[in-house]
Amino acid sequence: MALETQEEPWSEFISFMQNRCTRAEFENWIAPVKCVQTSDPITLEVPNVFVQQYLLDNYEEALASFFPKDAKGKPLITFLIKEGEKRRETPKPLPKPKKKSEFEHALAFNLSYTFENFIEGPSNQFIKSAALGVAARPGKSYNPLFIHGGVGLGKTHLLHGIGHYIQSHHKKLRIQCITTEAFINELVFHLRNKSVDKMKRYFRNLDVLLVDDIQFLQNRLNFEEEFCNMFEALINQNKQIVITSDKPPGQLQLSERIIARMEWGLVAHIGTPDLETRVAILQHKAEQTGLHLPSQIAFYIAEHIYNNVRQLEGAINRLDAYCRLMHLTPSQEVVDSTLSEMFQAPVRSKISVDRILHSVASMFNVRESDLRGTSRAKDVAYPRQIAMYLAKELLGESLIKIASSFGGKTHSTLLHAWKKISQQLESDEVLRRQIQMTRQNIEA
Repeated sequence: MALETQEEPWSEFISFMQNRCTRAEFENWIAPVKCVQTSDPITLEVPNVFVQQYLLDNYEEALASFFPKDAKGKPLITFLIKEGEKRRETPKPLPKPKKKSEFEHALAFNLSYTFENFIEGPSNQFIKSAALGVAARPGKSYNPLFIHGGVGLGKTHLLHGIGHYIQSHHKKLRIQCITTEAFINELVFHLRNKSVDKMKRYFRNLDVLLVDDIQFLQNRLNFEEEFCNMFEALINQNKQIVITSDKPPGQLQLSERIIARMEWGLVAHIGTPDLETRVAILQHKAEQTGLHLPSQIAFYIAEHIYNNVRQLEGAINRLDAYCRLMHLTPSQEVVDSTLSEMFQAPVRSKISVDRILHSVASMFNVRESDLRGTSRAKDVAYPRQIAMYLAKELLGESLIKIASSFGGKTHSTLLHAWKKISQQLESDEVLRRQIQMTRQNIEA
């Protein structure tokens, strides 16, 4: 009877997790674990260290709710690895294995940043296709590939997705993924140690180079020159380069030489996800965490959080933790009390297609009725495309609904207009100023 009392917390934990996990998740990560000692600290036998690490990474909070905790709030559990019969304490979880190279910077991709986990929508469909093309045929298409867009929209996700795919399908290729900040730090290190030639040899022998946040190279002339030399050496050998930035090349404060090099290949923009894509992202993230998120609640959150994907994922993490700890299910009241401080100012609720058409018509001296009409005259068609671009950028509605406001146009027509204006903005300073002024008038 005493033994049953001691084993009760583990049985309760098992019952709790059965209701919180998917069947596959439970069978893979929890079912194989056995409770072999019930005295403090409890001892759990796991098949291998990966199961142990998964438990600590994903269920530490739940474990701490059922078992005693240490001073830092972590569960007091000892793990026994079945294969090696060795005990490992939880306060010092084993680091995840990293693939080391001769270079100072270790190669490590985020395990969650794969193409399979990337939610596709109208704002990123083109760039995801380009990334898949690069990953399938490195150095043979879209080289270099330059991805630009705002914070938290998925640039790093795609960069790591390319890395994962190449590692799996082109195992012999030498690949390196590095942030611009890490590149600068490495160059400083090798300059101090008079080993720059070693660093140059390493980079010039790569088959694929993935560089994140190139904007941090601005106003660093010496580092910029070294990067440009490395860039040219790799491109001349048909080695694949992928770069991410928060701005297109033409808007970066870099030399004309390096800007021209980066514009050699494909420059692609990743935009803010529309309403349907945001809902899909929320539901995907909720499914991953085991949170049941009704569709109407997902739409409610997506209508109030729209700037970037990272905020959407953070919202689900916060909502999931709150619902688990308070034993609640997601509702509008729970969302309001948990996520209200994350909600963005309702600027978009004031913006409508009518307001956009009025501002564009004023800027380009055309009639609003012409913008809604079918005229293909250049002085009307061009402002209409600009209005479509602004509507997609500023309204969190579906492409079909927005397009219908332009005299029954199709969503593909609107998407074509958006792509055309987006590409033109990269090199047309006059258009950039016109759109900026129009946008300020719309949002005023």
